[in-house]
Amino acid sequence: MSEKFIGAHVSAAGGVENAPGNAHKIGATAFALFTKKQRQWQAKPLSQTSIDAFKKNCEKYGYKPEQILPHDSYLINLGHPEADALQKSRDAFLDEMQRCEQLGLDRLNFHPGSHLKKVSEDECLATIAHSINLTLEKTTGVIAVIENTAGQGTNLGFSFYQLKKIIDQVEDKTRVGVCIDTAHAYSAGYDLKTEAGFEQVFAEFDEVVGFSFLKGMHLNDSKKEFGSRVDRHDSLGKGTIGIEVFERIMRDDRFNGIPLILETPNENLWADEIERLKSMQK
Repeated sequence: MSEKFIGAHVSAAGGVENAPGNAHKIGATAFALFTKKQRQWQAKPLSQTSIDAFKKNCEKYGYKPEQILPHDSYLINLGHPEADALQKSRDAFLDEMQRCEQLGLDRLNFHPGSHLKKVSEDECLATIAHSINLTLEKTTGVIAVIENTAGQGTNLGFSFYQLKKIIDQVEDKTRVGVCIDTAHAYSAGYDLKTEAGFEQVFAEFDEVVGFSFLKGMHLNDSKKEFGSRVDRHDSLGKGTIGIEVFERIMRDDRFNGIPLILETPNENLWADEIERLKSMQK
């Protein structure tokens, strides 16, 4: 029987090898991390010592690749309309995927990209897919996991149809997936709050994208209202979505076997939030 893997986006300060221990401390059975500083382009390569220690600590605390959802740098825009900036993003994304390869991880979560009002949505989505294809050709074993966005500014990936358009243009379907962020979905106009809304949203997701592509989730409440298109996370039950959506996810087998990751703003609450989510399964 598959189970729920529940955790948070933990610190990798001092080296990626510290992330598994940080996750273990808060009772997590899953975790997310940055494999380099998320707000800078360049990073020194991972040392073999760091790589070995990361793998050893994952084994020590019982974290397998399917329980870990690394996140790439926020600077990357795989749909950038300008050639030089696009190349810079593609180079950085390849580096991130190669870091995952080195660490023995099987997925990398990323925000798809933005058109910056310089190209059409379709053109930008095609560029994102091409960026993924180029990266997959140069790497093995790591799935490119596209995160849905709130649709803030010119960010794409806020609708299931946009996610599908990217996936449709990725050549190796075995190495592309999706991460659904609850706060982003709600802000983008997917009503997860009510039971009927929840059922409808995930029926649409299954029809348009398909649960076979779901490789992770971010469990966040939202500070902003439904359909606001603004990306602001809140602690569980303290935002505009409310606690019931998380109870539904915890009781739904469709969300088994993937990393379910908190990115809620108060990390002092993570241990309690993880415990609360675990208790909802009973």
